[in-house]
Amino acid sequence: MTDPHVADHELDVAARPSTGLLSRINAPVARAGMYLSVTGLLVIVTIVFYQVFGRYVLNSSPTWTENLALVLILYVTLIGAAVGVRDAGHIGMDSLLVMLPDHAREKIELVIHVLVAGFGLAMAYNGWILGASVGTVKIPNLGLPEVIRYVPLIASGVLIVSFSIEHIIALLRGEEVVPSWN
Repeated sequence: MTDPHVADHELDVAARPSTGLLSRINAPVARAGMYLSVTGLLVIVTIVFYQVFGRYVLNSSPTWTENLALVLILYVTLIGAAVGVRDAGHIGMDSLLVMLPDHAREKIELVIHVLVAGFGLAMAYNGWILGASVGTVKIPNLGLPEVIRYVPLIASGVLIVSFSIEHIIALLRGEEVVPSWN
């Protein structure tokens, strides 16, 4: 009977960390995305607190807070989702993949990363089309162009494509993408 901890250690040794150019670029980009998302979340909390304070204490709710919080939610969630793709934090069915033989699992993982890259490409392309269609419209109470709502969709799509390509290259080389928080 084998010790499961020894088997886990052997698997960790088999997959080398990815050291390619794309990994050296994507790791700090993903880390910056995490920091920006956390900062954005803190700003959202502050804005909502200010809105509640204005409504219930000052009896004068600021009109710009809701729209700004909604815009920031787009940035936080979409950039955070892209970072989740790189750091394997997205929804997956790893329990089914683990039961497959290595060669089948690697092929399915490759297909998954190609499909995720295609999804990211569709996000970026459609975000560009949608953003261009509202380029002259202003967000009420903010005075900012409506297109800023679509920037995170485009950025997230581009990041997802880049992160997926990084995973594909690492998989083909027998390497592993090290999460940004390491």
